[in-house]
Amino acid sequence: MALLTQTPEQYYNGSEFGGYQYITLADLINNFIIAYVGDDKIINTVKRTEVAFHAQRALQELSYDTLKSVKSIELEVPPSLSIKLPQDYVNYTQISFVDDGGLEQLVLPNRLSSTPLAPLQDESYNFLFDIDGNLLLAAKSETESRWQNATNIDSSLKDTNVNFLEEGYGFNVDYGKRYGITPEYTTKNGAFYIDDLNGRISFSADFNGRIITLKYISDSLATEGEMRVHKLVEEAVYKHIAYAVISNKQEAPEYRVQRLKKERRAATRNAKLRLNNIKIKELEQIMRGKSKQIKH
Repeated sequence: MALLTQTPEQYYNGSEFGGYQYITLADLINNFIIAYVGDDKIINTVKRTEVAFHAQRALQELSYDTLKSVKSIELEVPPSLSIKLPQDYVNYTQISFVDDGGLEQLVLPNRLSSTPLAPLQDESYNFLFDIDGNLLLAAKSETESRWQNATNIDSSLKDTNVNFLEEGYGFNVDYGKRYGITPEYTTKNGAFYIDDLNGRISFSADFNGRIITLKYISDSLATEGEMRVHKLVEEAVYKHIAYAVISNKQEAPEYRVQRLKKERRAATRNAKLRLNNIKIKELEQIMRGKSKQIKH
């Protein structure tokens, strides 16, 4: 039976494109049961719910470092200098701000500040509680407020010819001077940090009104539409499920468990190589830069 269910006319007049490169998780589970489960096969019996669980776990693990699961969202930073994390956020891969030319300028994280809980205190520095005995907390900690109100570069000096990386101003006085320079802090792009406790990203003061792009990874299980697998990774998912099922069976011989473990590792490695998407002509063009002479 052919896999295409649409005519070319239906496809090109529709609104969803590129779906042929994926297989749904439901189809993948059906294929696994047909190919791997039964008499004289590697798995004699297994419940479909167990296969579905291991399939979802495989999809999660492969999403973190193998699959093309990076998502991107564009946001404008409000005056509060804080934005909420996306609903299906797991971890970020890159945060940039968009310049006037539409190019994404990399922003590095600030590792010298944070957003601690800020309990309210009275004039005697005693904690304040609500009627249920719970601590009353400030809407924003003083640590975060002071960090956001301090600019990395004095705004009155932005239009001068001062070498900020060498002289150092504001935050860079201690961390950005030429001698003993710390590259992480020698930047005019601003900084951010992730407030995991409150599910927010906090930006420095120079981000007010900027457009930022947040690239992040999810686990591919947030919605039904996301629960699909790229066909270049399909075999790796089968091996992940087979290994997980066999390794959880008490009577499974150890040699079989180890064999499936090696097959899972090899299939995952092959999937990564396939998804690297290396094109010879593109690589040739990039490698032409190796003959450049760099002057110091």
